[in-house]
Amino acid sequence: MRKLKLQMQLSVDGFVAGPNGEMDWITWNWSDDIKAYVQEVTEPVDTILLGRVLAEGFIPVWKERSADPSADAFTHKMVNAPKLVFTKTLTAHGWENTTLATGDIVEEVTKLKNADGGDIVAYGGARFAASLIKYNLIDEYHFFINPTVIGKGMSIFNALDTKLSLKLERAQQFECGISLLKYTSGI
Repeated sequence: MRKLKLQMQLSVDGFVAGPNGEMDWITWNWSDDIKAYVQEVTEPVDTILLGRVLAEGFIPVWKERSADPSADAFTHKMVNAPKLVFTKTLTAHGWENTTLATGDIVEEVTKLKNADGGDIVAYGGARFAASLIKYNLIDEYHFFINPTVIGKGMSIFNALDTKLSLKLERAQQFECGISLLKYTSGI
């Protein structure tokens, strides 16, 4: 079975965005050690899952970055890997290597995890990630804790109806000030 990995930026107090989606608190100037970690985690990935809101910014930004002659292999992977965008509102799009998923999220993700292929990575907005977490679809959580407290904002845990037990697999601080907490599900 393929693994589904969630990569999320979080504030120290556990938010993924401010109350209105603000992301001005995120450390964008990454050090080489965090870049190497993300490269390692995404190496076995051959499919990207996105929520519609994030996809609208994510896909065009990576496409633009890939036009730069100095773009690295990671950038090209973000463009060339098949992407599945979960949406209830889009019926069409103009994105390459992208399919819309409009069905039940549990059925769609379970079918994908049971198919042949490499690992899957999910990048989400708060609602999309919350749905994946609520239905216990994530195998690995890669939380990048930014050294900022924002006080209030959007959570990815607010859809849980019950306790979710995780196992800490790795904790690491990167030179840029971000700390990693890697968890696996099902302890």
